[in-house]
Amino acid sequence: MPDTNNAVQHRIPADGADPLALGGVNDANLLELGKRAGLRVVLRDDHLLLSGELKDVERAVPVAQHMVQMARNGVPFGTDDVARYFDASVTENGVRRLAEAGTVAVPGPRRTVRPKSEGQAGYLSAIEENDVVVGIGPAGTGKTYLAVAMAVDALFKKRVKRIILARPAVEAGENLGFLPGDLQEKIDPYLRPLYDALEDMIPPDRLRRAMESRSIEIAPLAYMRGRTLADAFVILDEAQNATRAQMKMFLTRMGLNSKAVITGDKTQIDLPRREDSGLVEVEQVLKGIEGIAFVYMSGQDVVRHRLVKDIIQAYDAARGEGTEGAPPQ
Repeated sequence: MPDTNNAVQHRIPADGADPLALGGVNDANLLELGKRAGLRVVLRDDHLLLSGELKDVERAVPVAQHMVQMARNGVPFGTDDVARYFDASVTENGVRRLAEAGTVAVPGPRRTVRPKSEGQAGYLSAIEENDVVVGIGPAGTGKTYLAVAMAVDALFKKRVKRIILARPAVEAGENLGFLPGDLQEKIDPYLRPLYDALEDMIPPDRLRRAMESRSIEIAPLAYMRGRTLADAFVILDEAQNATRAQMKMFLTRMGLNSKAVITGDKTQIDLPRREDSGLVEVEQVLKGIEGIAFVYMSGQDVVRHRLVKDIIQAYDAARGEGTEGAPPQ
């Protein structure tokens, strides 16, 4: 509880904000902010009232202002999002960066995709500003989803002529030859996460036409060999399972007016030898090249179920590791 001798109250205008979107069901969003900040947070008339110690109120104000703005814009959010906004407020201007981060327009029912953490906001900025971006971090941080959103936005704004999504068909020690069906049926399970992301952003009829015309293509990484990919937004997902030779092959496919995003999680390398991972090598080889950016995400950027972040941290602690997203020393 706040010290009543040092207690202050701050009023934030909330006119134009949907009260239910702002407060959440049974005021869950306000209660979450209050719990995180050690404050009393209530919505009264057209104002959000923050009551507590001055230092706690000062930290919570930018978070509350961001929540109000989200509610005004009709962007849904919940208690997990409030927790992430509050975590972002730990760093200097963290919430401001979130608030200033642009939305990514997509033609599907979702309409817009927004970053939900400071790390995600930095990732989108890096993709916007660089020709090659390597996104490294644990599961659930939105690496693939946000890259696909940027690719869809670029395609429908005619910045590129096609999207190419690739994955190495090596996972969990499984061998394609032992899977049932023809070649396409064998590789489809490995590519399904990419289909899922596209289906969430593009209406079914438009997606079907785009794939029939090959303006959107999903294929195993091995299919990229020998091609030159011009006017394309190319994504290599699960890059930790690409070999060194495959990674070099992928990067040298780029043609004029192309952008490449490489995503991977170094804790989930399924190759027989970790040192054979092209993601691990590229992290060392391409550092410092202009136009190539490395973005590291951590458990703080996880946007799945709240327990995913705790699970990742528990595994890191058990291995005696630090934050997986950290760059090499």
